[in-house]
Amino acid sequence: MTKYEPLCVRTTRSAVLLGFLLALLSVPLTPATPAAAHAALVATSPVRDAVIGSPPGEVVLVFSESVSPVVGRVQVLGPDGRRITAGEPVADGATLRIPVRVPDRPLGTYLVSYRVISADSHPVAGSFAYSAGAPSATPPEPVSVDERPSGGWTPAARYVGYLGLVLAVGPTLLGAVRWPRRRRRRAVTATGYVGLALVAVGTAGTWVAQAADMVGVPVGDLSRGDLTAVAGSDVGPVLGARLALAGIAAGLLAAVAAGRAGRGRRVALAVVGLAGLVTWPLAGHPVASPLPPVSILADVVHLAGMSVWLGGLFTLAVFLLPGTHRRVLSRVLPAWSRWATVAVGWLVASGVGQAAIELGRPGALVGTAYGRLLCAKAALLAAVLGVAAWQRRAVRAGRAADRPGRVAWAAGVELAATAVVLALTAVLVQTPPGRTADTEAARATREGVAQTLTSGTYTLQFDIYPVRVGVPNSLHAYVYTPQGQPLPVAQWTVSLALPAAGIEPMTVPVDTPEPHHGSAEISLPARGDWTIRFTVRTSDIDQATVTATVPVR
Repeated sequence: MTKYEPLCVRTTRSAVLLGFLLALLSVPLTPATPAAAHAALVATSPVRDAVIGSPPGEVVLVFSESVSPVVGRVQVLGPDGRRITAGEPVADGATLRIPVRVPDRPLGTYLVSYRVISADSHPVAGSFAYSAGAPSATPPEPVSVDERPSGGWTPAARYVGYLGLVLAVGPTLLGAVRWPRRRRRRAVTATGYVGLALVAVGTAGTWVAQAADMVGVPVGDLSRGDLTAVAGSDVGPVLGARLALAGIAAGLLAAVAAGRAGRGRRVALAVVGLAGLVTWPLAGHPVASPLPPVSILADVVHLAGMSVWLGGLFTLAVFLLPGTHRRVLSRVLPAWSRWATVAVGWLVASGVGQAAIELGRPGALVGTAYGRLLCAKAALLAAVLGVAAWQRRAVRAGRAADRPGRVAWAAGVELAATAVVLALTAVLVQTPPGRTADTEAARATREGVAQTLTSGTYTLQFDIYPVRVGVPNSLHAYVYTPQGQPLPVAQWTVSLALPAAGIEPMTVPVDTPEPHHGSAEISLPARGDWTIRFTVRTSDIDQATVTATVPVR
């Protein structure tokens, strides 16, 4: 700022800075919606609340996506309340197997308690019971668990990280490419360093929140060992890489932002920045989406568009518009307007693609918390883009350079509104995607049918969820010997029929993730009492058929 700068320009700069900082400080304090795990327990063996003839040698949990167990947080308690886990649980994709021993008092109720981390780094915790012989008169008490003891730490840390991206990317790019020769770049360079520092702070906060969620204790009760354990999880190396990349970027930023760097250093910083952007989707929803490569690419493009647009807008409003001659602005503003248009185009296109993948179906847009948050974000962003369109028209008409104060105020409005958009985004990435709504509902309400069927040669336990018309229903079936040991199956034949409606038996294709485990996706086109028939061949000569009725209302 020079002493010849008009008072109105200085006031405009102060107003923009004050409004933006107030928005940034106030948004993280707004209450976030409760977060929930994005993987759900969809089937168990033994079936939840089932009564079986004898205790099994292992307990199997099947989730809706890949999981990894938290060390020391998966256990099975026998009827006497003692731990009977016989070794470390083993995760194979979405299936978790817990080896157990037969206790001294084998008959009664068993309690399974688990805490795992889903593919998108979110914790999943809970417990369920089954009984051998008969339920206990005084069964073990279910374990009360908090899936997210970190509370608001995770969305707050993500918000700080997003702010860091905005302040690191946009100012550096504008300072390196379109900065007027006679204007100092010191403030722009300092802003880039503040952005990198915020990225580091946000990453450290995410590490702490991840430790709390993994161990299942509040942040204030974490030990050094709890924090160290994050390094061994799937998300630990991603966060570590982000910190390392931020450090490398800090070494390259000064020369690039000051316009003194050669092409090699500029390219190196661009590559480091792109690699840093990739770490965000690798620790979130995209890695667990139905199309991970597409989701990861869309998320990177979304973050890049946001950072270029908002970071450049902040730099323009705070550092460039005040005190720059109108002839210089008449050259800078049109170029910036073109960049902003491209960045916003990336932002909108990738956002629509992400929404389509994460919602899964149109009804989830208004029928789920994720969809409603997405609508709120889209509505606010649409209003911001309306202001941006007005700005672009002014730039194209050549009026913006003559009215820098008005342009700065409009930019301040855009920045304040987008600060709220970033906060909604921080909450959105912690909310179960709309595509998992049916699974989450089934888990919460225990919808589905679970039964135990017995023949002369085996015991079969099956579970179907969510037992609804018009949606995919998952079937899991497990076969045991009469003594409760897993029994490998040579051939599965499963059929469904609805005699009351004249629907003849239709064969269901069965996958075999384990020798004694069959799974399938089934469609129930009508309501009624469906008959499900299992024909299981366990050897060349041993085969038996069992049937059950599945009510679909």
